[in-house]
Amino acid sequence: MKRIAVYCGSNQGARPEYAAAAEQLGALLAREKIELVYGGGMIGLMGLVADATLKHGGHVIGVIPEKLVIKEVVHEKLPDLRVVKTMHERKALMAELADGFIALPGGYGTFEEFFEMLAWGQLGWHHKPVGLLDVAGYYRQLRAFLDHSQTEGFIRPQHRALVLVEDQAEKLLARMKNFRPPPAAKLTSG
Repeated sequence: MKRIAVYCGSNQGARPEYAAAAEQLGALLAREKIELVYGGGMIGLMGLVADATLKHGGHVIGVIPEKLVIKEVVHEKLPDLRVVKTMHERKALMAELADGFIALPGGYGTFEEFFEMLAWGQLGWHHKPVGLLDVAGYYRQLRAFLDHSQTEGFIRPQHRALVLVEDQAEKLLARMKNFRPPPAAKLTSG
């Protein structure tokens, strides 16, 4: 695994555990010589994970749309910053660059990016691991909702298993390195 895309909040959130987890993940990626691919921002958890990766000697690739560069949220100390026109281009490039995806705590943008990669994996458009770093139980209710969706017949068990969840970065990374996609299944019933 050469690169991991990390999706996370542009805020630090209400608990100090979120910031600590972002910093720990960045340090872990650097130690493991795994490059960080992320949204290119300098604020919130995004900035913390990038700064920690850089501080520990890791390589960081930021991918940011032009409009966010103009708003001056771009991380100016990145060794590799790629400016794209749209959010769609950003997500596509991050997906292309990454060998796996991790969601730290975050909001709408984090959810949207995480679920898009999950859906692409379900469709077989990629065979990369998708993980949730469930810091301080942040994703507990989301995990329960995914279980509910499976129970209600909207998510197949093999697709529910695509979501790798751990509360420690080391454990999540180990599972991602050993990830094997489930066998392809029909997407419709008929």
